[in-house]
Order: sequence, then C-alpha cells, then structure tokens
Amino acid sequence: MNILVLNAGSSSLKYQLIEMPSQTLKCVGLVERIGMDDAIFTHEKGEQEYSETLPILNHETGLKKIAEILMDDKIGVISSVDEIEAVGHRVVHGGNKFSKTVVVTNQVKDSIRELFDLAPLHNPANLTGIEIAETIFTSAKQIAIFDTAFHQTMPKKAYQFAIPNEYLYQHHIRAYGFHGTSHKYVSEKAIEKLNKKDSKIISIHLGNGCSMAAIKDGKTIDTSMGMGPMNGLIMGTRSGDIDPSVIFFLMKKFNKSAEEVNKLLQKKSGMLGLTGYSDLREISEKANNGDENCKNALQLAAYRIQKFIGSFTAVLNGLDAIIFTAGIGENSDLMRKLACENLDFLGIDLDLEKNAIRAKKIREIQKESGKVKIFVIPTNEEVEIAIQSYEVLQ
Repeated sequence: MNILVLNAGSSSLKYQLIEMPSQTLKCVGLVERIGMDDAIFTHEKGEQEYSETLPILNHETGLKKIAEILMDDKIGVISSVDEIEAVGHRVVHGGNKFSKTVVVTNQVKDSIRELFDLAPLHNPANLTGIEIAETIFTSAKQIAIFDTAFHQTMPKKAYQFAIPNEYLYQHHIRAYGFHGTSHKYVSEKAIEKLNKKDSKIISIHLGNGCSMAAIKDGKTIDTSMGMGPMNGLIMGTRSGDIDPSVIFFLMKKFNKSAEEVNKLLQKKSGMLGLTGYSDLREISEKANNGDENCKNALQLAAYRIQKFIGSFTAVLNGLDAIIFTAGIGENSDLMRKLACENLDFLGIDLDLEKNAIRAKKIREIQKESGKVKIFVIPTNEEVEIAIQSYEVLQ
C-alpha cells in the first residue's frame, strides 16, 4: 500500500511517500514559502535530488506540484495518483474528541474546524491540506493523525487546571499535550530495547518546539505542554512556562493587547528572546566563543528540562529510561550533557564519550554503571503516521 504522508504548515508542505507494511521510503520532499513568488520546492528520490524556485501562492498549487513530481518520468515514483491508496495527515490539535487515528469524514473535518481556536497556527493549515488532498487524490482514503491523541491517556489530575470546573466541562479548557506522534514512536522503540512492558520512560523531544512526556507502560500519564503548544520547556521562540502574572503586568504596564502579548510569548521569546537567535547551533557556537547571553540561555533551557525530569520521575514512581529525540535532542551533545548534569541521585549518569558520537541510529549513552538507560532515538513522525494510517485501514 502506497501511503502519502502530508504535514501541512501555514506556509509549508512536507511530504513522504511510504510503501506499507514494509515501511519503504520511496521519496521525500518539501514546499517552503507558500504564498510567495519565490517558493522553494525540493524533492528527493534515493540519491536523486531536485530543487526548484517558483511561484506557489497557495497550498492547492503546492499540492498539485507535489502530485506532478510524484508522476514525473525521471524523478517520480508513481504513474497515476490512483496508486496512492491513503493520505495520512498530521493534525496538531484533536482536543478531547480524538484519542486515536481516524478516517476523515465531514464530521471529522467539522471537529477539526471547531478546534481552530486551540491551535490557530496549525489546525487551519492541516484542514486545508486535507481538503485539497481530497480533490487531487480522489481514490485515496484521507486519514487524520492527531498530535494530541497519544496523550489522551493522561489522568484527570494531570490534565485539569485549578480554575472553575465549568471551564473544563463546558469549554474543554485543559492540558492536551503535543508531539504525541513523536513521543509514541520513540517510546515504543525504547520499550523494545528495554524488553519490558511495565516500563517507566521520560521522552524528551527537543526541536524548535520542545516537549516532554512521562510514559508508563507505553501510555502517557503527564506531559509538559498544555492546552496549546507554548508552555513547558524553553523553545526556539516560545517562552515555555511563565507566571501568569507576567502576562497581566505586560498588558497593564506596557499597554499591550492580548494579541501583542501572545505574539511576544509565541514568536519573540524562548531562545530568541534570551539571545537574539533561535537556532541552537548558532547559540552553542556563540556560547563557546564566550557570549554570556547564549551561555545563560543554554543553562536556563537545561535547567527547565531537569525540573521536568525530576517531577516526571516522581509521578512515574521510578525511571527506567530517558529518551532524547528530534533535531536538537538527536544532534546536540551539549544540550544532552547539560540536561543530564547532577542527576546521579536519580541514576542518570551520562558517558561523555558515547554522548559525543554522532550516529543516525538508536544508541545508549549512559555509563555502564548507570541505573537509568539514556537513549538517543531518531524520531520518524512520518513513518509513525504511515503505520497508523495503514493500521486504521486493516
């Protein structure tokens, strides 16, 4: 079965064509800068790479370009769109409506639309991707995979906020968590390595967006993100946890609107606000060259990770393994080192030599004497989306 995996952002379209159940990657590509005259389209098929700059003014044009390239005589992988049997769509917010992957229906689309307020930067683009795919891949089943679904096993004591009950029961204001597709994928890989089902794992997803999940026996019992993907860890441009009083102070003292404060916390804070840079590679390099703001930001980010490791170990009542994943988690030995410092009381003891080795595979980086496994596991949300799409159609 050929499954096209689509991840539609506000100005981008990522895709992979994966043959299931063998999980064979046939091609991968990306449309960037949608809405611009100089949008960038890239496509890879094995060793073949293709890139083009062209006007792509909307998602429909972008998806039609993807379909065209998929059927190209030289770099394509199919001869007809009918060879795509399913399209798996990443949808960021499923609220409390979706705890599993579903085949898209009109009712499902209406529910995604109702959740626009909870994920205004993501869900509208995700729904656009679904609606356009329906018109292009007409014989394919459209499948929705929700970032929040994996975390729907959280108990009420973990997801409810201490505000009047009516806001939970009537308006569904609660913690949902995100990056669930990634946390599910890497935690299942860790459970395989541990070879035990009664496992206690902390998954640490570190990219431009960052989150952590406490996973017991393969199910989330707590996570660092909440109703939206802004709180918890310090991220590229997002503040992470902040005292709500700061929001009201900013509004009153500086006469800022709610929209302005939201933009400040979402797009101008985090590592960008602390250093002027959002890319950890640049921050690490400048810290190494003595930049005090960058050194301070790295310490703040690592300290926040450590606080969540401590609290999640408590709610798990023990710890078998921690996982580092996503762009920063997989590639930054510095951030892993800082995050694991002075945690020997919890049995976390990093081997610096193993940590410094780069490899695109699952590896353990704890000392031989370490009681807690420290895994680096490359995430593959696209493969996980393909797996879940395939399973829902069986």
